[in-house]
Amino acid sequence: MPRTPTNEGRRQTEGEPVKELLALAARLEVSVHVAHLPAPFRGFYDHDRRRVVYDFSLTPIERACVLAHELGHAFYGHQGRDDPDAEAAADAFAAAVLVDPALFAELESIGLSEEAIADELGVTIKLLRVFTENHLARVRGVTYTRPR
Repeated sequence: MPRTPTNEGRRQTEGEPVKELLALAARLEVSVHVAHLPAPFRGFYDHDRRRVVYDFSLTPIERACVLAHELGHAFYGHQGRDDPDAEAAADAFAAAVLVDPALFAELESIGLSEEAIADELGVTIKLLRVFTENHLARVRGVTYTRPR
């Protein structure tokens, strides 16, 4: 299985996550488009056309999370819809790409709330939870990142 691109050791600046995600899309040979999508759709990956489409009305944090999630589908070559395992894999991919483990550890060590950590990292609370469930191991009060 190919290695998941990560965001380890990097602090992001405003607007930078989407720029980096667009560069990742280019490496994956996936085009990215913005459109007005009908509710409840926020984005989708079209495998046959190698393109991601995300909704125009997303906030910057939502945009980064949705784009990273849809690129996860491209990375793994997912096709079709409504596959819970594919959705979980795409979420885990997005968490690995967007969350800097060192910064997460720093923010957690100073006792910030889950909401504050998510805000500082520029991700949704849902994606932060996916990160903690898939990429961390806690042993006797110590948090370790799992190998990718």
